[in-house]
Amino acid sequence: MLSPGQKAPAFTLFNSDKKEVSLESFKDRNLIILFFPMAFTSVCTAELCEMRDNISVYAGLNTDIVAISVDSPFTLAKFKEEQNLPFDLLSDFNKDVSQAYDTYYETFVMNMKGVSKRSAFVVDRNGIIQYAEVLDNAGEVPNFNAINETLEHIK
Repeated sequence: MLSPGQKAPAFTLFNSDKKEVSLESFKDRNLIILFFPMAFTSVCTAELCEMRDNISVYAGLNTDIVAISVDSPFTLAKFKEEQNLPFDLLSDFNKDVSQAYDTYYETFVMNMKGVSKRSAFVVDRNGIIQYAEVLDNAGEVPNFNAINETLEHIK
């Protein structure tokens, strides 16, 4: 499992606008990387809407947000539009990034294979992980207070 002090694994994924977004795109800014199991589910919607509703807090901390799932870019585009999410949703359809971040269910509910676990990482402007939380229970959400405390500490 990845832990604070480690370099964040590089990635390049397509967003809901079918444009490539990489970890390198956020150089010189802090980044919250959220992995979530599936668009349009209740807990995932609540989690991402929590981030949406507090976007000004994160902007004030020089922090961007990306949310990653194994959904297709087309599914993510509809989800982003319906929930009015002001940050990139990235498609890890091939599951490479979820595996690199060790946030991956081999088998999820209803025997679905290869789904991202719900998790949160704070990566500082130098690409170093400052916070890592991987949840085995998809019904739980990350500790937003701990994320915010980490960001306050590194701002």
